[in-house]
Amino acid sequence: MKTHLYLGVAALCLMAGNAGAVDLKFKPGEDKKFNWASYEAFSKAHPLKGQTLTIFGPWRGEDQALFESVLNYFREATGADVKYSSSENYEQQIVIDTQAGSPPNIAILPQPGLIADLASKGALVPLADDTKKWLLDNYAAGQSWVDLSTYKGKDGKEAIYGFPYKIDVKSLIWYVPENFEDAGYKVPKTMEELKALTEKIAADGGVPWCIGLGSGGATGWPATDWVEDMMLRLYPADTYDKWVRNEIKFDDPKVVKAIEEYGWFSRNPKFVDGGTAGVASTDFRDSPKGLFTSPPKCYLHHQASFVPSFFPTGKVVGQDVDFFPTPNYASKPELGNPVEGAGTLAMITKDSPASKAFIEFLKTPIAHEVWMAQSSFLTPYKAANQDDYANEPMKKQGQILLNATTFRFDGSDLMPGKIGAGAFWTGMVDYAGGKSADDVAKNIQKAWDGLKK
Repeated sequence: MKTHLYLGVAALCLMAGNAGAVDLKFKPGEDKKFNWASYEAFSKAHPLKGQTLTIFGPWRGEDQALFESVLNYFREATGADVKYSSSENYEQQIVIDTQAGSPPNIAILPQPGLIADLASKGALVPLADDTKKWLLDNYAAGQSWVDLSTYKGKDGKEAIYGFPYKIDVKSLIWYVPENFEDAGYKVPKTMEELKALTEKIAADGGVPWCIGLGSGGATGWPATDWVEDMMLRLYPADTYDKWVRNEIKFDDPKVVKAIEEYGWFSRNPKFVDGGTAGVASTDFRDSPKGLFTSPPKCYLHHQASFVPSFFPTGKVVGQDVDFFPTPNYASKPELGNPVEGAGTLAMITKDSPASKAFIEFLKTPIAHEVWMAQSSFLTPYKAANQDDYANEPMKKQGQILLNATTFRFDGSDLMPGKIGAGAFWTGMVDYAGGKSADDVAKNIQKAWDGLKK
């Protein structure tokens, strides 16, 4: 699935405890940007000396080091012995551990489908009754986070099992400010303006877009992000929800329309670097490089927040390259400001006072601000100080989350694997090759129908 294609590679399970002194990255009470009052109040309320908390999650390498820096505040505040682990095949490992009756206290996962499966099998513990109200009151687009955190348990009853923590924004369009300035272009505020800019660039003799779908066995997935963005901007969020649950079929005219809206950008040979033939054959890691050539091979690139990893060495986001959110249709103000993304949810897989305390810790601003102040962390938590973000681009992405009226998880990651990470991907390759949106949608729906047989 797309949400964990780029979580890093590690051959061995990584373990860490709190041996010796705890290293606090930012000393409590010193930097006034941090909400130390929340940390002090949490510390007084949760003495856990002598207790052990085991956490299993997706983060390895640099992200694990950053998460450990947050965990150190929990260790220091509570006195608990915290052990974090991960593995390269963490999705399979958490299933094995829960089935064997040896789960960690806390599991952190980025796949709602896997979380739903664990909840239905009774492997998760419902969170505190006040969690729903907390999310509604404290997270921007709070109802969206309540929806994402709610699953059916073994008894078939819905409850909040997950706590959203560390979010990624996908609905981004990248550009080089210098190229825009030289050509006299302005950042579009609406989808209508984005289309007009696309036509203007082509009329001026330039190429508006770089689009690449190549990704080895996962070829096609970048186009699914486009279609998901279009679904959220054409229709209410409940239409999106019904689509990913197959309650609205893939070959429904609404879905076909969303594919065709993506095709408006990708199927016009004058609009794409390399022409339409280059869309499927260009690797997604190479496609943004056209932004940086002289003269530019393209002016715009649609991709998630991780894409700077594939920019040429030395390019600084916020200076050499910048981004803006995928704009909404001015003609559809009733849809508000939807944002597509991904992220992780923390769940209790083995109940204990320390487990409950850890979820309460995630409700403190400090649990967000410590990671915000370093790198690679976004949050919709309204009480977290935006000035704690390590740089302006991260702060700008954080603002996108805070300004959202609706947040929806990556649609293909919510679909069955054989669809979201199979037929949808290959369908988008077929669409790039010239098949009609209607035929592509029918083939994807046929594959979905086939799952029932």
